[in-house]
Amino acid sequence: MNNLLGFRTLLMKEVLRFWKVSFQTVAAPVVTALLYLLIFSHVLDEHVQVYGQIRYTAFLIPGLVMMSVLQNAFANSSSSLIQSKVTGSLVFVLLPPISYLEFFAAYVLAAAARGVVVGVGVLSVTVWFAPPGMVAPLWVLTFAVLGGAIMGALGVVAGIWAEKFDQLAGFQNFLILPLTMLSGVFYSIHSLPPFWQQVSHFNPVFYMIDGFRYGFFGVSDVAPQVSLAVVSIAFAIVTVFTLALLQRGYKLRN
Repeated sequence: MNNLLGFRTLLMKEVLRFWKVSFQTVAAPVVTALLYLLIFSHVLDEHVQVYGQIRYTAFLIPGLVMMSVLQNAFANSSSSLIQSKVTGSLVFVLLPPISYLEFFAAYVLAAAARGVVVGVGVLSVTVWFAPPGMVAPLWVLTFAVLGGAIMGALGVVAGIWAEKFDQLAGFQNFLILPLTMLSGVFYSIHSLPPFWQQVSHFNPVFYMIDGFRYGFFGVSDVAPQVSLAVVSIAFAIVTVFTLALLQRGYKLRN
């Protein structure tokens, strides 16, 4: 019971941490996604159709939603850990009898929660421009939660590894940002040359975006079952790696 109380307390702390500054952590990403939509849809909506019949604006909306989910899930766990390390308050999280499994679960669940909240916000303000519909809501929810959890776990890894804010920024700018921006958010990979289509298949974020988009249109670049398998394997790998770091206390207890 005590351990469960510790887990719930840490989870609540992480959720309240982003919720109390929701203007920055939720509203700002929603505005950013809206600006992306306004710019790209204005330039390309009349010139590009995807899957033969889908307007570009409608195609873009799920990509922007999922990109916002992923980036904000990563930002939540990574920023929380690096702030705690820099300010020296991390010791108050490590001292209570909370296992590394509970530590991991609390940070990842809170990160996924922020990602989903931001995603709902982005969808709410963009859907009026070109309602994409939602033919398979369960696929949408599955990929949003799994994708947010993966990025939340990667945020934990980045927060553990980084010792200052510029190192965390490097992790985000040279790994997370390229993976998300080059994952099919703004285009179908079938519009790429064959070589770059093959390269895209090595990007796990592509499968998160593509599977998420399937839930809206019922069509995708890759079968959703394949995307789900790749994303599940990626989640398992990231989880095992993160738990190994936490169990060793790498850069936390040493």
